[in-house]
Amino acid sequence: MTRIICFHLFNDYSGSPKVLKIVLEGLLKKGYQINLITSTGGALDELLYYKNLSKHSYPYRFSNNPIVTMLRYYMVQLYTFILTFRWLFYKDVTFYINTLLPVGPALAGRIMGKRVVYHYHENAFVKGTFYKVLATIMQKLAHKIICVSEYQASFLQQKKCVITVPNALPQNFVNRLTPNFQAAFKRKHILMLGSLKLYKSPLEFIELTKRLPQFIFVLVINDTKENINIFIKEYKINISKNLTIYPQQNDVVPFYNQTSLVLNLSNKKQFVETFGLTALEAMSAGLPVIVPTEGGIAEMVVDGENGYKIDVQNLNQIAECIKTILSDETLYMELAQNALAYSKRFSEAKMVNSIEMILNRK
Repeated sequence: MTRIICFHLFNDYSGSPKVLKIVLEGLLKKGYQINLITSTGGALDELLYYKNLSKHSYPYRFSNNPIVTMLRYYMVQLYTFILTFRWLFYKDVTFYINTLLPVGPALAGRIMGKRVVYHYHENAFVKGTFYKVLATIMQKLAHKIICVSEYQASFLQQKKCVITVPNALPQNFVNRLTPNFQAAFKRKHILMLGSLKLYKSPLEFIELTKRLPQFIFVLVINDTKENINIFIKEYKINISKNLTIYPQQNDVVPFYNQTSLVLNLSNKKQFVETFGLTALEAMSAGLPVIVPTEGGIAEMVVDGENGYKIDVQNLNQIAECIKTILSDETLYMELAQNALAYSKRFSEAKMVNSIEMILNRK
């Protein structure tokens, strides 16, 4: 059985470590020996009770100073590059690189003649030069590249080594969701999960709360309360009475079970969602969604069937769409039922089995 050496840069509760946790847990249950190299804290630490998992940790966090962040990044790449050589004499080893960022261990793996598989969650080609360089390096180093959507895969030149495996949710997460279309319609609650990055449009979401005072808005930010307060002060935000902001959450199931509609307002001119995990989480809870018109997330939505595709630049249109969805019960029921039905296409077991085959393939 292949030994899996997995590298992930920043272990938090965002989409890519959550997906990685699903994959690793599935493989651990099948008896694989896994060495996980990542930062301290976050979703991946929930796997530590597995005896066939060994975790190697390092301190890492982002800084408001981009120079400091880059210095920390390069130090981690050097550390993991050196660390990787402890598996030099191991046979039947696959280096599993989660996201573009762990380039150091990928390079070391190829130097040692090991199999290198990337799980590519980003779309480097709509980001800056740094990510484009990393994507070029990935295509040189990887034996296989796992993409999460056809949209994302379309940007890569090395088509032969690319395999698309859509993300899925852990079954224990899905089991705790309690779809209730009628109760959800009556709540008139609107939820968005995101970050403080401006391309995730937290300011636009807050603007919607002022335009639609008749509805209740909930914003869950993947950051600390301290940083949220700094952000509010920096942008001189007045929080409306119909808005509640929560910091980083270990468990988001209660939020889905208490809402009516989920938004993703990522600005396609600055950032394009390669998959859209929050949209899948929402639909698994039987909730309609409003998402951007481009990216992997757009592949998941058919206008008027399980949600709507509207760009954040059209905020007036989004506001009108929200009012329509939450005032027309017949429309809401149809959207919610279709959303739940669509979510059934994504299976944790199918995703894990597909990735297992890729990691084992010679």
